[in-house]
Amino acid sequence: MGLAGVTGLVPGDAAVRVMEMVAMGAESEPTVGAGSAELGGPGRPCVEIEYCTRCRWLPRAAWLAQELLTTFETDLGSVALVPGSGGVFTVRLDGEVLWDRREQGFPEPSAVKRALRDRVAPGRPLGHVEH
Repeated sequence: MGLAGVTGLVPGDAAVRVMEMVAMGAESEPTVGAGSAELGGPGRPCVEIEYCTRCRWLPRAAWLAQELLTTFETDLGSVALVPGSGGVFTVRLDGEVLWDRREQGFPEPSAVKRALRDRVAPGRPLGHVEH
């Protein structure tokens, strides 16, 4: 099975799905559901992590997805891994770019968590990430 579509991760079972994807490699990953409303419920924000398949950045994208889902378990509707090309590594929240590797370099999870927190849960402490 190839990377034909978007892989969605839902809070609660994210770690299992991320580990399955990494274990199977970039050329075969499980596909879940259809739209983000179906995955995470209406009204909750959806994150997309678009990554370059030719660069083999799926493990990095999956790790970031796991970090975000662990930190924002109840705040996010879904996190989707979106296969791309051309060196892309972009994190979007409901279509808005939060991080673009071409402009900002590879993100540290703490930087993405802060940017995401500021939009979905302002004022919420992130613990050791903020120090």
